[in-house]
Amino acid sequence: MTKFKTRINQSSRNSRIILANDYDSTNKKIVSQTIQNIKTLHKFLCGIKLNFHVLLPLGKKEIIRINKTAHQYGLQTIADIKLNDIGNTNHITSKTLWDFGFDAIIINPIMGPKAIRKIVTEAHKRDKGVIALCHMSAPEAKASYEINVKLSKNSKPKPLYQLFLKWAISNKADGIIVGATFPKIINDCKKITGKKLDIYSPGIGTQGGNAKKAIANGSDFLIVGRTILDSKDPVRTVKQLLSAST
Repeated sequence: MTKFKTRINQSSRNSRIILANDYDSTNKKIVSQTIQNIKTLHKFLCGIKLNFHVLLPLGKKEIIRINKTAHQYGLQTIADIKLNDIGNTNHITSKTLWDFGFDAIIINPIMGPKAIRKIVTEAHKRDKGVIALCHMSAPEAKASYEINVKLSKNSKPKPLYQLFLKWAISNKADGIIVGATFPKIINDCKKITGKKLDIYSPGIGTQGGNAKKAIANGSDFLIVGRTILDSKDPVRTVKQLLSAST
C-alpha cells in the first residue's frame, strides 16, 4: 500500500474537497445517507471525513462498510476524533480506527511532541496518516489557539498554533488543520511548512470560510460539511466549490 499522503494527493488530482459527512447523531439514516453521498458525489471529492459524534452510535460493521464503500469509489477516509489522551489510550484508539479501515485520523497536539511521535510512527508503519489540529474554524478558537506561549526559554512569545505547527512538522505529521475562516493564519502556516505537510481547512460556506481565499492563502484541501449536506442540490453545490478551488 502507498502512503496516505501519496494516496490523498492522487485522489485530489481532480478535487481538493473532502466531504465532512457530519450528520446529527439523532439521524437514523447516517449509514445509508453516507453511502449514498459517496456514490453520488465521489467524482467531485477526494475524501470523506466522519466526526466523533457520527461514529459513536455506529457499530464496527457499519463503519467498515462505509470505509469499504469510500475506497471502492476512490476516496480516502478520515476519522475526526481529535485524539488526545495517554499513550495506551492513543494506541488502542488509533489501532481500532485503522482496523475499521480509516486512512487517517485527526489528533489534538496538546498531548505533546512525544505522544504525537508515537501516534505518527505507528500510523506510518501501516501506511496511515495523521493530521494535527493547528487552528480551528470556529470564532472561539482565537481565545485559545492564539494565546501567546514561549517555544523555548530564550525565545519570544508566539501564538499557540505556531507551537502546534512546529510539533506537527518535527514529528512528521501528514497534515495540519487550519480553519478556512482564518486565511491569514493559513498563509502564515504555509510560509513555514512549504511542502513539508498539507493544510486541511474546514469552515467553508456555513461558517463563513471562502474556498478561493483558503486556496490562495495555501490550503491544500477544503473540508466542507453543511454547505453540501444541507444543499437542495448537493451535486451543483460541490461542483461550484470545485470550480472555486481550482
